[in-house]
Amino acid sequence: MNSNYLYSGLIALVVSLTCFGVVNQFNNTEKTVRVEHISKTPASQAVYTRDANNNLIPLDFTQTAQDVVDAVVHIKSTQLQSTKPMQLNREKNLPHPFRDFFGDEYFQHFGPRSHQESGPPYRGLPMPQVGTGSGVIISEDGYIITNNHVIDNADDIEVTLHDKRTYKAKIVGTDPSTDLALLQIKEKNLPKVAFLDSDQVKIGEWVLAVGNPFSLNSTITAGIVSAKGRNINILKEQYAVEDFIQTDAAINPGNSGGALVNLDGGLIGINTAIASPTGSYSGYGFAIPANIVSKVMEDLIEYGVVQRGVLGITIRTVDGNLAKAHDLSTLKGVYVDSLMTPSAAKDAGVKSGDVIIKVNDTPVNTSPELQGIIARHRPGEQVTLTIERKGKEKTIDVILHNQRGDTTITSKETDVLNVIGAELTDIEADDANRLDIVHGVEVTRLYAGKLKNSTQMREGFIITHVNGKPIKSKKQLKSLLESHTGGVMLEGIYRDIPGEYFYAFGLS
Repeated sequence: MNSNYLYSGLIALVVSLTCFGVVNQFNNTEKTVRVEHISKTPASQAVYTRDANNNLIPLDFTQTAQDVVDAVVHIKSTQLQSTKPMQLNREKNLPHPFRDFFGDEYFQHFGPRSHQESGPPYRGLPMPQVGTGSGVIISEDGYIITNNHVIDNADDIEVTLHDKRTYKAKIVGTDPSTDLALLQIKEKNLPKVAFLDSDQVKIGEWVLAVGNPFSLNSTITAGIVSAKGRNINILKEQYAVEDFIQTDAAINPGNSGGALVNLDGGLIGINTAIASPTGSYSGYGFAIPANIVSKVMEDLIEYGVVQRGVLGITIRTVDGNLAKAHDLSTLKGVYVDSLMTPSAAKDAGVKSGDVIIKVNDTPVNTSPELQGIIARHRPGEQVTLTIERKGKEKTIDVILHNQRGDTTITSKETDVLNVIGAELTDIEADDANRLDIVHGVEVTRLYAGKLKNSTQMREGFIITHVNGKPIKSKKQLKSLLESHTGGVMLEGIYRDIPGEYFYAFGLS
């Protein structure tokens, strides 16, 4: 037994001496730290996607970002406003203080006046309001597409490129119905973004949003196409078109007017809105499809105004409840609720209760999809509708109307009416009698110009007097404005609102 203790002790001594030697040797050796460098991120090819031919390719945003960022610009729009609107008595002869003010460029809307209201004009101090957004260069000679709400009512528009060059921009045209505007700067050989066929964009496809959120210039975020054909009811125009692409790529205030592109750098849409309870990104962003953007851009360049074909129908998306209520045999398509007067669809044979399931062989399942497809066509163009009526399919060829109910193309005036930004129509005698006026000229459309930028006039205003002089025709109004400089006061009425209205602006 003593020999066992002795044996165990010898083993313990040997182990202790060995450990002491190793530790001592380590402490006497100089420490060496080795840092390894690698040429690329280890995870850069850990994620894959599929190309158009269904081949697996590494998911990499760097080249796309490099290709697109130079063509997305920062836009600063400045609007000069008075702190308070001026007030005006109802006398035809303007009081002397107002005549003094009339030489100024800054005027406010004169709202409906009651007979009890009177008093001297009030002059507010011009206070600049500055807004920022984004834009996309779509041609080498300086055309830039953005959102209408980015530059709406701006007195000055400044564009800054990615390389920090700065330019003043002019408004080529606007389209509030789609919330798009076309600008131009004086420059050549600019980088641009090419348009894609947005109908081919697929849900789940990778996309990049490029813009200037919170004035953080040239910001790029990534996400996927979350949905198509969204209508979020943010545009209040009578003929508003909402056929948005939804994405979860982060979009914030300042991204408006920026680019939504695919991994090849092609333009899928123009970023426009977010759905958020806080006003900042909450996961839902919306972009105007490139096919609509392209049509609006072409119209604004060629005609100065957008040529919008309309069917002349009121519609609803078919769902289970609607199908049950109207005994429909399909759950797809768009239900024709009623037909307007005049109506291109009615003239072609479409009836209330029909379900539109295709336009030119393109399936339509929702109202926004139908609106988006029709918005790409001009008055006078033909579309073929495939409808379902009482369980049977039928095709109907429709010649689209314009908003006035005919097929003529609208031309933007190139004279003083272009300066004020209005299309005018003479009021017929019978119409004047119904409105209890002697004469007048109706503003049928407003686009970028003095009226839209300097007043709160809306379409449908009937001008009865200019600077106190009765106006009997469009020709007379043009002649009066062409021979006038300085302040202009328009007096008139609306068909649907009681009272007289006054609008003032300056002509140089």
